[in-house]
Amino acid sequence: MKEQPLILVTNDDGIFAPGIRTLVEEMKPFGRVLVVAPDKPQSAMGHAITIHSFLRLQSVHLMDGVEAWSCTGTPVDCVKLAIYKLLGGNKPDLLVSGVNHGANISINVLYSGTMSAAVEGAMENIPSIGFSLMDHSIEADFSQVRPVIRSVVGNVLNDGLTPGSCLNVNVPKANGEPLKGLRVCRQAKANWEDEFETRLDPGNKEYYWLRGEFRSEDQGEDTDVWAVDHHYVSIVPTQFDMTAHHAIAHLNTWDHALG
Repeated sequence: MKEQPLILVTNDDGIFAPGIRTLVEEMKPFGRVLVVAPDKPQSAMGHAITIHSFLRLQSVHLMDGVEAWSCTGTPVDCVKLAIYKLLGGNKPDLLVSGVNHGANISINVLYSGTMSAAVEGAMENIPSIGFSLMDHSIEADFSQVRPVIRSVVGNVLNDGLTPGSCLNVNVPKANGEPLKGLRVCRQAKANWEDEFETRLDPGNKEYYWLRGEFRSEDQGEDTDVWAVDHHYVSIVPTQFDMTAHHAIAHLNTWDHALG
């Protein structure tokens, strides 16, 4: 009898967030599930790891039949501890991260703890997927995410992923109409226009609160922004190689003589 695949589940919203419960519920029919997730929200931590403080793991009850641990560190810490402590250096067959409360389209992938956990999985040659629902509400409706999870995970377990890549999957917020389908996309060229709001604390001292507005001027119909705006699920293959390959030829025209 073929052994069930081992599936590592993590997130950046914290181990008791509704999104991760949805993901765990959908993973149980696919194999044996191990959950290692932050003990508190770690959104926008990117690929941060903990090197100047200690880390703790605490066994928790998330749901029956599922081994679950909370971690005091970041999402990437969770992945590393899962592999090198809980699994003794063995790799899971699949890593899934999410379901994130909020979008991880376009430039957001660089800041996302959800996607950084998936990228860490790709760095370890583990087929990895990050799932996000474009709804920040704690009472978000995850029902339309469930068939998306089943479809994408089923395909990855059957066919695998290109080595060094992971998937960034974003599901539009439920608006009363069915999803139009899934689209494989590129990451849109967009950015945040940052703004720092100045506030006063109870001691009348200034502090700053980051705000901003997401702007995309990318008009391509092959982007993740276009897909979710038109009520499609976007799937963007993502990699950790950040080399600007297109810039190498130009740099090689420089005079590289020293002295």
